Amino acid sequence: MRAYSDNDYPSGHKPNWKVIAGLWPYLAEYRGRVLLSLAFLVVAKLATVATPVALKYIVDYLDQGREGELLLWIPVVLVIAYGGLRFGSTLFSELRDAVFARVAERAMRRVSLRVFRHLHNRELAFHLDRKTGGLARDIERGTTGISFLLRFTLFNIIPTLLEILMVAGILLVAFNASYVFAIVLAVVVYVVFSIVVTEWRTRFVREANAQDNQANSRAIDSLLNYETVKYFNNEAFEAEVYDENLADWEHARLKNRLSLAALNSGQALIIGVAMIVIMVMAVREVASGAITLGDFTMVNAYLLQLFIPLNALGFVYREIRQSLVNVERLFGLLQEKPAIEDAANAPALVVNKGEVKFQQVHFAYRADRPILKNVDFTIPAGHTLAVVGASGAGKSTLARLLFRFFDVDQGSITIDGQDIREVSQDSLRAVIGTVPQDTVLFNDTVYRNLAYGRPEATEAEVHRAAEQAHLDNFIRSLPEGYNTRVGERGLKLSGGEKQRVAIARVLLKNPPLLILDEATSSLDSLSEQAILEALNEVSRQRTTLVIAHRLSTVRAADTILVMDHGQIVERGNHSELLAKNGYYARLWLQQQHTNSVREN
Repeated sequence: MRAYSDNDYPSGHKPNWKVIAGLWPYLAEYRGRVLLSLAFLVVAKLATVATPVALKYIVDYLDQGREGELLLWIPVVLVIAYGGLRFGSTLFSELRDAVFARVAERAMRRVSLRVFRHLHNRELAFHLDRKTGGLARDIERGTTGISFLLRFTLFNIIPTLLEILMVAGILLVAFNASYVFAIVLAVVVYVVFSIVVTEWRTRFVREANAQDNQANSRAIDSLLNYETVKYFNNEAFEAEVYDENLADWEHARLKNRLSLAALNSGQALIIGVAMIVIMVMAVREVASGAITLGDFTMVNAYLLQLFIPLNALGFVYREIRQSLVNVERLFGLLQEKPAIEDAANAPALVVNKGEVKFQQVHFAYRADRPILKNVDFTIPAGHTLAVVGASGAGKSTLARLLFRFFDVDQGSITIDGQDIREVSQDSLRAVIGTVPQDTVLFNDTVYRNLAYGRPEATEAEVHRAAEQAHLDNFIRSLPEGYNTRVGERGLKLSGGEKQRVAIARVLLKNPPLLILDEATSSLDSLSEQAILEALNEVSRQRTTLVIAHRLSTVRAADTILVMDHGQIVERGNHSELLAKNGYYARLWLQQQHTNSVREN
């Protein structure tokens, strides 16, 4: 699902108006508030519609008073009533908004939380294929669209229709059908014109937004790559490219402005012609004595009241149409089922010993590119098993399958005899601690990143985990200690420091099973040795799967598996594998030679 920019949708895509029906559950939660806000809406519209009637009587009384005795208190009362109706219209409209605010905001909150949970339940493949920025835009536009649809459908479209019906009824009773016909005809022509022209100019809006996104994306990309621009002395080139994008945006915006002027001018022309026709009808009847001057004033007031909300119809229609597409996209996202789901009534995983078995496992990310072929091994409880091999051999895939980011295509993975596909994912991941190769931290303090391994841990426990990961000296050297912020994605820390944070998190989590995926790849030799000692101490009492490229880090493992092209080609401990003088021995000699060259 691609993330589109504002109004940047396929031209053939039509909004699904049935989406509005999907909003009912969010209204039903506060049914009382919705009904009360609708009641306020009706009262506000009654006051609005009654205002010209009060104005009519004021004008009629003053007009009649020229020929006879004028009692001052009568027009004063009428003026007070007129002002009261205008105030009442505004007051009840505000009360309507105040009462409904909880409904709209709660709907956005409910949907946002639902989407957030849904996305965390999606499989890893979904997030690997998805652009995070586009996903965030889908969520933002969708939740905003829900609020817009709720507010504008209830408080713009419905009130306008209600007011037209009320005014038509009053004019039909007070005057004759010709006024109603003229007003209805004008409204129909106005609405049809607005919809047709808005559809026509949508392409210009889409083009302007697309060019705006292009220019901004180029600017952000250039600024993010600031150092690269400087390295190649390409400031002038970047400015030239950016200006070209801005020129395209300027041209698109000009067409957008001109099309908007055409829309506004056409709407104004329809309103003007309608008012001329209706006012000419009223003037003739005033001249003939069929209606009073107050009636003439009332008709004029009704025309102004009707056409003011219609002025924004083009904008409202376009935004409602846009919101429908955004909400439809969001609901579509929610309807997509995760590829990895718990079995029905899946029990929690129970770890007694911690024995892990991969039994004849086959797996492929794509059907035409198998990754694992008949992989079969056991990690006895409390043992450390290391997997080594060249890049692309399938080592890290083993860790992803054990954590159930993906399901095996054939075979099974069991923990203490329990197939991990038949237990709940939550209980499975609760017993596994992982130190990944690429550690990404939250843009928060060092302390909060450490405590993420077990948020309810005490401060003493967090500090102890930092000491075990050999982080305490580094943290003390920071200006704000544990309260130092690490920056977005932890960019203020070095790779080695981030990996130590990851190790401390796992120590804090204290799980029975460990996965160490290149856990020391970003450390120097001295730091690596210190961390390895801590990890070896921790892993002695835990079942541990170690994914490694550097063979020096797995010498102490109970068992070492050598993988090549998705298959296990050798297995044994370090000494046994060297004695075989096979694949492992060649890798060992190659790495030892490389290290000797670096030292010399």
